[in-house]
Amino acid sequence: MQNRRYEYKYLIEEAVAVSVREFVRSYLSLDEYGVSMPEGAYPVNSLYLDSQDLQLFQSTINGDRNRMKLRLRFYEQDSRAPVYVEIKRRTDSVIVKSRGVVDQDSVEEVLAGQVPMGCGEFGEDACDGQSLNEFCRLVSCLNAQPVARVTYLREAWVSDSGNSVRVTMDRKVNCAPAELSDPLAELSDAVCVFGDSVVLELKFTNRFPDWFRELVRRFNLIQCGAAKYVDGATLLGTDRLSAEAACRTGVAPPASSLPHLSRREQFLTAYA
Repeated sequence: MQNRRYEYKYLIEEAVAVSVREFVRSYLSLDEYGVSMPEGAYPVNSLYLDSQDLQLFQSTINGDRNRMKLRLRFYEQDSRAPVYVEIKRRTDSVIVKSRGVVDQDSVEEVLAGQVPMGCGEFGEDACDGQSLNEFCRLVSCLNAQPVARVTYLREAWVSDSGNSVRVTMDRKVNCAPAELSDPLAELSDAVCVFGDSVVLELKFTNRFPDWFRELVRRFNLIQCGAAKYVDGATLLGTDRLSAEAACRTGVAPPASSLPHLSRREQFLTAYA
């Protein structure tokens, strides 16, 4: 379980992102995954799960005080690479994320809401953790299915003294329906969620650092919503995603249960 933290999001242009990088490098270091990558950015792949009627999507649209997301995250297409199961909970502005790890051979069991008996090279402790058990319990309770895939390139800066302060910049955010046959396959039929804009996130666990205030002031940053799954699902069409989730269960959802977004509801994604 990670510490409780806060996340402030901003959409910025690439020219501003380059200047932000120069400012941030005075306080933080490029994280270990980005050091060896071109331009310091590494690929992130997230498979979002939701109920047939998209309850988790709808809780964000409604601005519910307590809400969560369920996702599988992986960083490599290599069949030997680990897959991380994540529960991201939000209460007001506080984020709590729990994470477990499985191997790719166990993904099918996890998607069925079953805790794998063994996870190969990642060891027994990784499989029997509280986070993995809770993830599978929620998948089962919601009858959650793979709904959408989100990919992007992440540039991450972290404090040398720990993970209490973190700055990330995400580029080329794409979202596509989850594939029925292989939820970890290459993306197809994707939409570019934020265009050429960069998603800047300022993350901290205690108080808002003074130099964060200077960063916001210097670059005239305006906090906004940038919910990758919710905004991506909106662009793809929620009726479509709900219908495809129904294909996985074999039960068609009632038409009245499908979310239809008004302009006001789209605005509420700012709460994500």
